[in-house]
Amino acid sequence: IYKSETLIIQEINSTLIILSETAIQRISESVFVGLCLKVGTSQQVAMRRDMVDIREMVRNQVITSDELREMLSGSYGEGFRLEGSDIDYMYWPNNHRVIWELSQSQYYNTHRLTLILCDCSDSPPGFTLLHLLTPSVYRYIQRAGVRMNNRYYISSSKFRQTSLSAVQQPYNLTPHGPCVSGTFGTLEYDYAPCFVSDFWPPSAFSWTHRCHSWPQPHVVDDIVNNGCHFVAIGHKLGKHEDHEWRISFSRAEQKLVYAMNHCQFLTYGLLKLILTEIINNGLSDDDKLLCSYHMKTAVFWVIQQNTIPHWCPQNLLGGFWVCFKLILKWVYQGICPNFFIPGNNMFLSKIYGVKQHQLFIRLSELYGKGLSFLLHSPSIRSYIIYVLYNPRNSICTDDHTLISEAEFDKNIFEETFLNRLKQKLDIQRCIRCLHTIEQMIGSPLLTQYQVIMLQNITATFLQTTAFMLHTETYTHDNKLSYRADKMSCYMLKLAAKFGCITDMLYIAMYYYKTLRYMEALYIIEMIKVKLAQLYVMYCYNVDTEMYTEAVGEQSWSTKMTQAVVGDITLINKIHFISELIPEQQCALQNHRFFLLVHPVVLLYMLEILCYRHVDTMRAQTALDDLQSFVHCYQGQLICYLTRDISWQILGICQQVTGNLQAALYSYQQSLREVPYHNIQTATEMRIQRVCQWNPLIN
Repeated sequence: IYKSETLIIQEINSTLIILSETAIQRISESVFVGLCLKVGTSQQVAMRRDMVDIREMVRNQVITSDELREMLSGSYGEGFRLEGSDIDYMYWPNNHRVIWELSQSQYYNTHRLTLILCDCSDSPPGFTLLHLLTPSVYRYIQRAGVRMNNRYYISSSKFRQTSLSAVQQPYNLTPHGPCVSGTFGTLEYDYAPCFVSDFWPPSAFSWTHRCHSWPQPHVVDDIVNNGCHFVAIGHKLGKHEDHEWRISFSRAEQKLVYAMNHCQFLTYGLLKLILTEIINNGLSDDDKLLCSYHMKTAVFWVIQQNTIPHWCPQNLLGGFWVCFKLILKWVYQGICPNFFIPGNNMFLSKIYGVKQHQLFIRLSELYGKGLSFLLHSPSIRSYIIYVLYNPRNSICTDDHTLISEAEFDKNIFEETFLNRLKQKLDIQRCIRCLHTIEQMIGSPLLTQYQVIMLQNITATFLQTTAFMLHTETYTHDNKLSYRADKMSCYMLKLAAKFGCITDMLYIAMYYYKTLRYMEALYIIEMIKVKLAQLYVMYCYNVDTEMYTEAVGEQSWSTKMTQAVVGDITLINKIHFISELIPEQQCALQNHRFFLLVHPVVLLYMLEILCYRHVDTMRAQTALDDLQSFVHCYQGQLICYLTRDISWQILGICQQVTGNLQAALYSYQQSLREVPYHNIQTATEMRIQRVCQWNPLIN
């Protein structure tokens, strides 16, 4: 008879009370292993950060002075990939700068930059008013102005209305504090418009004097030299709540998280998990008083105060308890000091009175349970129980051995595809980007992960440039068209050498676009041969043994070109295949800037379209293959994000080959899927046409 879970936990609770110090160290080691598998090993976290950093560096170097700079902040930028975490972006006008005193204006060309002066004289610590010194070229900033004491200030509340409304209306976003929030597939995004200062806030200089043991001097200098940001939210108890701005240290905090060792980082991750799975579990958003930012602040203070002499796997739970006790103390006192400006009490307007007392009672009860309260966390419960039932088994804490080579490679290539640049593109921007990458690629400072990310970005920009060059030089000048065509073919073949297997599909698309059907079919056959290999890796599907045997110990560049398959990204401003133009236009009108297509679906589509002109029997065979693939592999090989466009493409192919009844069914299936690409209008238009061509179809 199996014991109930409640009874098991009661028995474990009594066991945990009498554990020896050695046993607790073994539990810490086991939890360390579990967190590595849940949060990431040191290699995985370093790889994620490197790829995010190089993507951000490339993007921000190719933008013009009148565009918006962007920074990935929050947990995603710090290296976490926890399920349910949102992705936070900060963006600011590249031609605006905030200064702290008028003498700093000498470092700027006021003819090109708009200057803003901080006025902290009447604001709580950590907040400021922003005095607009020179006119702004942006209307949304002009409309946010208010006049106080014969000065022109930028009101944070008006700024939220003017800047966020321009973004939230077309993209169906919702206001969330100083941000707007939206979803893209299963991911949630927060966009925070802000301003930037190249100078460190005077009120935070005391922080630099506290940095005796952590972080190291070069990290402190880097943080101070990179200044801070200002987000549009005032202090709820301030005199000018509607007009004040909060000083944001997001970039500094990201650098501090980077400066943590892996055990410290996992302690921060454990606090985030406990917050989500235990403390805030079952509470409404209004009742969730503690947030991840409070957890991060506690870790910062504990590390800097050198409370824990050794941050190591055997002492992970010891570090966790010190951080948890600090949070408990803060809740009891009603004071959570900002790490950079301690005078800024982050509990002041949120955790007080009855709510503060209730939260303290809740945390005290958890603290009183000791280690046993961690059993309520689904993420780490099994790792505690494992030690109790296997007290003599050794635990390996070398995180380099926790995941296989194939698993780690899969994470690398997922990150490269996830961090592809999907911004506004034109030929001049692509050329600037390629020049930027050319200058970067030889740098000895690049990590091996950043090199593979640059390789992927290069392939993307070569493909984009090739198709745009063909479109923009398509004239009656045969000599010019011939040169452009030669250049486009060269760039697409070069991109295929840099990219993954399915990047060859861009060559096939270009040949189809330029009516070279036999050449396109030759490329398609080459891709089929490569895709038929048993070691090929696509998303979450890979035979690890075959993969390791075939390309193990090869460079990641070689692995990507020989063994990796990725979804095809079709930027909607560029017409790759004429049959997909209605879908691209519809998606673009609904603010989807690209179509994400399963590579096998696109391969069969191109095969069908090409064979229509050279061999109708083979076109029908390819259509049968596409129909079998779409019908049989929904939920297995075809990710739910690409199902709407997969059914749509099947319907298009059935329609062009004359099978209208089957096309109608496919279009209807497309409408039933998650509308990731927002192509419903195009689908309904195609359904209407099919019914017009054959009124007998239901």
